[in-house]
Amino acid sequence: MRDTTELLRLAARRSLDYAEAVDSRRVNPTTASIEALATFDEPLPNEGTDPGETLALLDGTGSPATIGSTGPNYFGFVNGATLPIALATSWLADTWDQNAALPVMSPVSARIHDVASRWLVDLLGLSETTEVAFVSGATVANATGLAAARDAMLADAGWDVQSDGLFGAPEVQVVVGAQSHSTLGKSLGLVGLGRSRVHVVPADDQGRMRSDRMPDVDGPVLVCAQAGEVNTGAFDPFEPIADWCASRSGWLHVDGAFGLWALADPGRADLVRGLERADSLATDAHKWLNVTYDSGIAFVRRPGALSRTFASVAGYLPPDDGFEPMHHAPQSSQRARQIEVWSVLRTLGRQGMVRLVTRACEAAEAIADGLRHGRCTILNDVVLNQVLVRLVDGATTEALVGEIQRDGRIWCGPTQWQGETAMRISVSSWKTTVEDGESAATVINECAERVLR
Repeated sequence: MRDTTELLRLAARRSLDYAEAVDSRRVNPTTASIEALATFDEPLPNEGTDPGETLALLDGTGSPATIGSTGPNYFGFVNGATLPIALATSWLADTWDQNAALPVMSPVSARIHDVASRWLVDLLGLSETTEVAFVSGATVANATGLAAARDAMLADAGWDVQSDGLFGAPEVQVVVGAQSHSTLGKSLGLVGLGRSRVHVVPADDQGRMRSDRMPDVDGPVLVCAQAGEVNTGAFDPFEPIADWCASRSGWLHVDGAFGLWALADPGRADLVRGLERADSLATDAHKWLNVTYDSGIAFVRRPGALSRTFASVAGYLPPDDGFEPMHHAPQSSQRARQIEVWSVLRTLGRQGMVRLVTRACEAAEAIADGLRHGRCTILNDVVLNQVLVRLVDGATTEALVGEIQRDGRIWCGPTQWQGETAMRISVSSWKTTVEDGESAATVINECAERVLR
């Protein structure tokens, strides 16, 4: 068995080789690389193998079959890359192997949780009362906020969900936009509010909730708005939605998986006006903040709402004077995701965060500008980091996506928009520059010409 130091050095060397090559390689793997993954399909060894051989197999066969999403030319699924400081922090934090559930388990994780939470609330302009939970991603962050909303509203109505469940509870009216993300429905189902038992508000041509078409409902009301529609990047009109919600003593939740980071850029003030009035918000750090997977963040403005829902009592769990993450999130044992978030915020600073958002948006605009000189049609107002494209019709657009993925210089994926296939281009990597955006547009235009021959 190799010693720990030697094995870590081998892993670091192989990781550095990968990081140095990823920007210049094909974004998607070759067919041969994917077929070679069959090498992993072997019987479980009886006596085990040398760890160095295991690492060599993982790198030699696995690395060529990865998607180059950490480079500048990946524009799929709003997947972020990884900032160097986030990767380096991840290596160190993984070596620490801290359980961030309680301060007594990891004093350093607890202190960094407090600092990172304070910085996030300040950066995003949220209420000072806001509590922060670090979770696995925006789906769980949504579920965290929705569960807290459910319990808080029903507590106001005299019902204790944690003790009595939902059977016989007062009915909670849930309002969503027609273009809400599918994972919001998943989260609603997870917390027992139902995927289909909702009032659906029509959307405009950019996917924004029509605030003039809100339903006539009373009682406990939960409104789920959106910051950054996943195809167009559009933002719901938060001010009138918040006013409508407040008039019914409701709870406003915002799904901002990537769009929430627009709050960090004063230049996007028109998009985010009223967003700070939300009672709970959800986002991903592994998207636009460019930390490693997985990392999501839930924000809840009402103190005590998270602990009402997630507190866990056991005789072996000592009380602590500090913030106890396991009592404010679905998971008990948890990775110290806040450490990477803290390291990125400290390294970039407030102005660096502005530049991170601005550069991605400028690259998206460069892609759209380049495509307007070709055969593609831009279907959205490019207000953020999303460009929605169609070539002639749905079938031709599907062919374009296939040609781009065969070409390999960039990666884009399909989506459905207004009943027909379109292509979605998401700029989320810290590496992507305006020049990269211009090059991406050239690749798309070349592929479009080949498809149309």
